[in-house]
Amino acid sequence: MSEPSIGAVVPDITATATGNRTFQLNALRGRKVVLYFYPRDATPGCTTEGQQFRDHYAAFQAAGAEVFGVSRDSLASHEKFKSKQEFPFELISDPDETLCKQFGVIKEKNMYGRKVLGIERSTFLIDAEGKLAKSWRKVRVKGHVEQVLAAVQAL
Repeated sequence: MSEPSIGAVVPDITATATGNRTFQLNALRGRKVVLYFYPRDATPGCTTEGQQFRDHYAAFQAAGAEVFGVSRDSLASHEKFKSKQEFPFELISDPDETLCKQFGVIKEKNMYGRKVLGIERSTFLIDAEGKLAKSWRKVRVKGHVEQVLAAVQAL
């Protein structure tokens, strides 16, 4: 499966999300969608990134966007993380890496001197017609959410 390119329609996605919900991309047509992929629940960088999306959530909503976090963690882990951090948005569980592979975010990383496959922190903005409007890869958490919000507001 090839990664979506800017301007191309993102193939429909169906996945399990927190709140006993099924995420389906095509059901969100007419709204902008922010999918942010992060390595692991309850780790420092992932917690900070989620908190920043949480703190700017009202502005994303006002700009007509839905926000979803995606990682390979289980639904139970996501529910606990979401509850503890009071995230107003859903987290998508991708244990079989279907979405991760679709967006090409599984990369080789160096962990304590050994190579492992993991999620490269990445964010994708899908416009109201379902087309990929912008992507951010190798994301650094500081200032990132503000960049994404500015892009959403500019659409």
